[in-house]
Amino acid sequence: MNNDEEITAIGPESEQWISQYENVYTHAFGTPLRVMDHGKGMRVWDVDGNEYLDFLAGIAVNSLGYAHPKWVKAVSEQAGKIAHISNYFASVPQIKLAEKLLEIAGAPEGSRVYFGNSGAEGNEAAMKMAKLYGKTLPGGDPDHGGAPARILALAKGFHGRTMGALSATWKLSIREPYNPLIPAVQFVETGDLDEMQAAFDQTGKNGVGPVAGVMLELIQGEAGVRPLDPAYVKGVRELCNQNHALMIIDEVQTGIGRTGKWFAFQREDLSGGIIPDIITFAKGVAGGFPMGGMIAFGGPLASLFSPGLHGSTFAGGPLATTAGLTTLQVIEDDGLVANAEARGRQLREAIASCGNPLLVSIRGRGLLNAIQLSHPCSHAAMNWALDRGLITNAVAPDALRLAPPLIVGSDDVNQAVSILSKMPFDLPDD
Repeated sequence: MNNDEEITAIGPESEQWISQYENVYTHAFGTPLRVMDHGKGMRVWDVDGNEYLDFLAGIAVNSLGYAHPKWVKAVSEQAGKIAHISNYFASVPQIKLAEKLLEIAGAPEGSRVYFGNSGAEGNEAAMKMAKLYGKTLPGGDPDHGGAPARILALAKGFHGRTMGALSATWKLSIREPYNPLIPAVQFVETGDLDEMQAAFDQTGKNGVGPVAGVMLELIQGEAGVRPLDPAYVKGVRELCNQNHALMIIDEVQTGIGRTGKWFAFQREDLSGGIIPDIITFAKGVAGGFPMGGMIAFGGPLASLFSPGLHGSTFAGGPLATTAGLTTLQVIEDDGLVANAEARGRQLREAIASCGNPLLVSIRGRGLLNAIQLSHPCSHAAMNWALDRGLITNAVAPDALRLAPPLIVGSDDVNQAVSILSKMPFDLPDD
């Protein structure tokens, strides 16, 4: 990879495949930037043979990078044994992965895991559990004369695109086309504890039901990688305690070592030291294999899911859970949580001192970061970097997201910063 010269923007093989893609695939994702062929470690190659340093990791998914030998071996061996069994049966990898997740989350006795296939499914499960819990609150059971218990969500939050998760997702452009969504989800301004208090105070007035739970991300990823104030998070926890509401923390993007702890709620500089009632997870948990889920903290809450109340044909299958168990074991054995903290600090310090006026600042924790740009040119910046062999993401009009695999090394960080530091100031606005 040559950092000083442009690589082919889109080669002839990619062009041909993209033409075929657009004839057979819906336009839900727009036109692909490239057609990728294979990867190894921190790098991926397109069908034209161009090499890229990956600082996005499939949007915080490929924790171990590409083709990690232990992951490939474990998944291949499991595929040769049994890949799918349905949820009428259990498998050893499923049980071991659930045990490991409870351990690294520090979940109390009686806590339970539910597996799904994505972050949206993990959040759907959490919202369903909150709805069941809401019916146990005074005045929260519509079947007995009450009003539907509410779920409070934060402005600028993102929890997924299924109908339930979308109901708690802020972005109007992806929500409004599907209205009406599920009822009794109410948005409050991020960081405004008075507004959160006011939302709780509506309970019992004009037929408004109680609050079953508050759903939030400790770092609002799709809003531009924006950490919440830990004092605010602590205040929300106190309001939940006072009003017998659940605190649901969406760790889909922040979990599995990405922020320098196994889960973001374990960082006091993000959570204020609180303990959640439910966390959801996905993305990096299985190193590229589709998987998500939730953890219900404590026996009384976990027991709300009785047989038949929720389920999924593919969830928690032996192939997915083998991928997850192997991913967690490699992260633990290779010290990748500590590496995320160290390399993230290196990245932020290097960007902050590189002297490029386009790169105003950088924010985040561990290996989930966003560069604040001087003007709204993030798509031009992303494409400029891509043409020089670096994969990033235009997460907001004026912000570039960096979320490399947890295996990223010091030299990889230096190489990425070397490319970014040369980015021209006069890139066009989006």
